[in-house]
Amino acid sequence: MKTGVTKRAVENALKDLLNSDAESRIYVFLSLKGGAKSSEIARGTRLHPSTVRELLAKMYRKRLVYRKKMKSKLSGKNPYFYYAASPLKILQMYTKKMEERFNSIASLTRDQDNIKVEVRIVRET
Repeated sequence: MKTGVTKRAVENALKDLLNSDAESRIYVFLSLKGGAKSSEIARGTRLHPSTVRELLAKMYRKRLVYRKKMKSKLSGKNPYFYYAASPLKILQMYTKKMEERFNSIASLTRDQDNIKVEVRIVRET
């Protein structure tokens, strides 16, 4: 995380994008930790374990996290190890959604052919 940017500020920004405080907390936890099992995520985010498992499945379907199956010698299912998707990938996904929404609004104008909204991610040098 960049100097001067607090964990809470990042969580709030993600909450606006993801429409979920809990998902943003999970994403930030995984980003800072580098990866974790659902039980570790529940402890680290102070969310209920069943909530964490449910949200991880949802976030996996939305490609916000990815997972790797772990080998376990204990009986039962092998647990997954979860990782946060690249922040750049998330920005690109949501930038595309924003462009589509803005362009649908722009299509209401009479000059439909002349207006196209483009949102870009620019790397500072």
